[in-house]
Amino acid sequence: MNKISIIIAKNELDEDHLPWVNACKAINQKIDFLLVDITKDNWFDRIISTPCDLILTKPSGLTSHFKQLYDERIYILDKLGYKLYPSAEEIFIYENKRFLSFWLKAHDVPHPATHVFYSKHEAEDFLKTTGYPVVAKVNIGASGSGVTILKSKDTALEYIHNVFSGRGAIQRSGPNLGKGGLIRRGFHYILYPGDIRKKLLIYKTKRSNLQKGFVILQEYIPHDFEWRVVRIGESFFAHKKLKKGEKTSGSLIKGYENPPLKLLDFVREITNKHKFYSQAVDIFEDKQRGYLVNEMQCIFGQSDPYQMLVDGKPGRYKWLYNKWVFEAGDFARNACYDLRLDYIISEVFNNKL
Repeated sequence: MNKISIIIAKNELDEDHLPWVNACKAINQKIDFLLVDITKDNWFDRIISTPCDLILTKPSGLTSHFKQLYDERIYILDKLGYKLYPSAEEIFIYENKRFLSFWLKAHDVPHPATHVFYSKHEAEDFLKTTGYPVVAKVNIGASGSGVTILKSKDTALEYIHNVFSGRGAIQRSGPNLGKGGLIRRGFHYILYPGDIRKKLLIYKTKRSNLQKGFVILQEYIPHDFEWRVVRIGESFFAHKKLKKGEKTSGSLIKGYENPPLKLLDFVREITNKHKFYSQAVDIFEDKQRGYLVNEMQCIFGQSDPYQMLVDGKPGRYKWLYNKWVFEAGDFARNACYDLRLDYIISEVFNNKL
């Protein structure tokens, strides 16, 4: 039986693609895979000279210029007809909060009201009439690193001044001290001192990526948690991201009570419509409007060995025979990349293996 030929389209970070490599190696007798760094000048020639069935993508989420580079090259590959997973559209809305806000509005997906201003005066006029608090976000930044809660008009106007006339939007560029585990992380760097250099390089890169010239302002939704609903292929998971301080993103504090099935219905409808099969959807519950999408990410972190517990058991939900069916088991290993690869091979290639 013929092997499947795969290209892994790596980004600028040396190790960011390794979960895809590990997933491919788990079934390496059935897959031939090649790494292509699509940030390099020869990316196009390398890809078109290599026959492949599938390109596994790992979009950049660190800096805006590498994010733009990855998006542009994925756009070309998509137009040439390559099979991409996650898909091009999933990549375009990933770590681009500005574009995501337009995308949600264009597709009538319920979400907190979001405004993008490229004019300082327009932003200032908005802040004179809006209610507080209001949420300011940077366009690219995970784990709540660029989220600022502006509680008054004066602090909001100061924020606007910094973005348009000062040092740029507030964003954490160093370690996330709020997520805990400092002692454990400290021992890790004692045992693996080389990882310190890698982290310092990432922090330096983030500091060079300060956002200037536009602001993203979002309606504040009172909440004690966000739902995170994950869809990988036909597998669904959900858990709560609990609030620590003012934010849920980056806290790594989870709640694993049984998720409401109507929540899964909500995400299934959105992802079915747009053929999104590698998604984490972060959702607020609003008393008047119901579920509101806050973020959508085709690549996402995983701090626990599972994405969901139902009656204390790890597992997944699947939509079978017009109802939700829970299946206990370990479906989140290798940060869900094994499940991603299983899906794209078995579903898209019709069990070619």
